[in-house]
Amino acid sequence: MKSRLLGGIAALVVAIIGTVMLVFYVQGADKRALANTETEDVFVIQKEIPAGTSASEFGDAVRKKTVPKSAVAKDSVNSLTGLESKVSSIEFMPGEQLLASRLIDPEALIGRGRVEVPSGLQEVTLKLPIERVVGGKLIAGDTVGVMLSVKEHEKSNTPDQTQLTFHKVLVTAVQDATGTISDAGTSDDQNNGGALNANRSSGQNVGYLVTLARSDVDVEKIVYAAEFGTIYLSKEPTAASEGTSGILDRGRLFK
Repeated sequence: MKSRLLGGIAALVVAIIGTVMLVFYVQGADKRALANTETEDVFVIQKEIPAGTSASEFGDAVRKKTVPKSAVAKDSVNSLTGLESKVSSIEFMPGEQLLASRLIDPEALIGRGRVEVPSGLQEVTLKLPIERVVGGKLIAGDTVGVMLSVKEHEKSNTPDQTQLTFHKVLVTAVQDATGTISDAGTSDDQNNGGALNANRSSGQNVGYLVTLARSDVDVEKIVYAAEFGTIYLSKEPTAASEGTSGILDRGRLFK
């Protein structure tokens, strides 16, 4: 019985020693393989990191690893200093290098140029030329006034009409004509309006996509005006007054 026990213990010890030697051999093989290669230390993902995780909380999910310089990505991170306030823009997967371009400011996380839709509201997207979106300086998080205009209706003898119908409507997203989301994160951003304003110099007479959050009834009115009339947006911050002269037509224009 004793001999069996001793034999089992000996086998276990041999297995442990073999495993340790194998680990050291593999590590040594890596070093030998890199001995004559120019290398660089960069952070590599070790565990899955969900989108929105602060860099200060990465912990052992990232580790510095020596890799051949030829395999180092252009914006690989070799130091987390100064990046603690950033968050992961996407889910990071094990084995990939940590890239600076995938670390963003927290306020930009809700989709780069997107903000959450308040409960109970719907979103509607308008395609408008630059002069109808405050020169392209609108960004997600802004609030706008919505002016609806309709042309004269001959059958009902209704004149051309315009009204500042809705006040402080939340902009939930801004995009260029291709659907590219603005790089601006919130209304506190000072980069002159992200993707919308960036295209002003292109010289292209294209439309811009502005998504608004509004109640179901108001969405119907906005869509009607988009289909059968025209819409202008004014930048209407929280402190702006909400006065209106009512429905404006030719007869009231100069009064």
